Amino acid sequence: MNLSIIAAFAYGILAIAGGIIGYIQATSKVSLISGSISGLLLILAAYFQLQGQTWGAILAVIVTGVLVVVFAVRLAKTRKFMPAGLMTILGMLALAVMVNQIVGN
Repeated sequence: MNLSIIAAFAYGILAIAGGIIGYIQATSKVSLISGSISGLLLILAAYFQLQGQTWGAILAVIVTGVLVVVFAVRLAKTRKFMPAGLMTILGMLALAVMVNQIVGN
């Protein structure tokens, strides 16, 4: 198992947890739905990478890239580190690992 798979799985879990927390704290159905969908897509991408499917890595990069943009825009609007800043930083780290894995192969 390589770091790209771990990064996709971990960021997927964080996205799901963030969606659940957003729903609990602010009763935001959008947070719950978007966090669940993006998190499940990342977990599926990690699974397909484990199965040797190269498109799983591409899916993980696309989903993570979209999430980084969404959270960066949210951070710029709210200027609050939690959760947008944290998810932006963690997303950029995960994205760097994923892209490095794709470019390295």
